[in-house]
Amino acid sequence: MSIENTQSQMRRGILEFCILSVIRRGEAYPSDIVEEMKASRMIVLEGTLYPLLTRLKNAGMLTYRWVESNSGPPRKYFSLTEQGIAFYKELEDTWNELAYAVNTLKSKENSLPPITDQQ
Repeated sequence: MSIENTQSQMRRGILEFCILSVIRRGEAYPSDIVEEMKASRMIVLEGTLYPLLTRLKNAGMLTYRWVESNSGPPRKYFSLTEQGIAFYKELEDTWNELAYAVNTLKSKENSLPPITDQQ
């Protein structure tokens, strides 16, 4: 069993919630999402982000608008739909419940009786 694999699975499980957390504050351009995630030490590659954004858009959670750019092609800015806001709130509730449960379990020391060999 590899720690890197377990860490990767943990990150992957919360990636959608983290990305939606960025977008819920206002329209977001994908490279800005990547930079903000990196700044928080939650690494996401554009090759991972774009398919996830497309999947969320196709599911009705996100919408986007094109904005002309002076320095290149138009940019696609994403924002949450009403359905996306409701979905985010459900994810946030789930995250809070999980974080509480994990922190509760982590903080308990020696609360279980010792294992004895009863033969």
